[in-house]
Amino acid sequence: MESVNFFKGYGKLSHLESQNPRPRSASAAITISAFLLFTLVIGFTLAALLLQPINDKDPTDSASASSLSSNLVESIKTICNVTRYPDSCFTALSSLNASIKPDLEAFLDLSLQVAITHLSDLSSSFKSLNDLHSQPALKDCLTLFDDALSRLNDSVSAMKVGTGKELVLAKEKISDIQTWISAAMTDQDTCNDGLEEMGWTAADEVVKSQAQSCKESISNSLAIVANMQNLLQKCGRTVH
Repeated sequence: MESVNFFKGYGKLSHLESQNPRPRSASAAITISAFLLFTLVIGFTLAALLLQPINDKDPTDSASASSLSSNLVESIKTICNVTRYPDSCFTALSSLNASIKPDLEAFLDLSLQVAITHLSDLSSSFKSLNDLHSQPALKDCLTLFDDALSRLNDSVSAMKVGTGKELVLAKEKISDIQTWISAAMTDQDTCNDGLEEMGWTAADEVVKSQAQSCKESISNSLAIVANMQNLLQKCGRTVH
């Protein structure tokens, strides 16, 4: 389009020059400038055509990567929206390896693993408390933590079947896992009730933070499994 406009303009200049002759040197300079400009236009056009396939390739690749990341984020948001603590849920599930195609079983497994880690950390912190041996409620908490860890580990094991340890959920398993996670949450609540009765409060901010993280992660896992059938239906899947 630029070359067409240029030649139209050039024709008008030639017509004016026929009416008002200019010195030959000025005419020659205009002709040379026009030729150079035309050459530049052709050069830029060819360069754009040659680079077009390269430029078209990158946006496609980045769009696919962006779409995959966006789909993963939306899946996590959908799951965490059913929980009481969506922020901590999103943080936990975002650590799932995005290189594999995630499913609800993988998300639940990860949520349980996070809960187990938090509860193990809390139990270790309780064992190091100075007043552990002087406060019976603290010893009771350790027993309750061990029971809760056993329940959570049973939940993880129940999801894995076959030699390849594939994650599979059936109606019976969902019911069992929900019961076990609920029992683990009851264990922590019982610990908290015992500590409140004796008037004990954690002076260590680390222990307080661990206790809250543990509470949230177990609660989130319970919410996910409790809503598992609805979440599966949103993904177009059914529970056998």
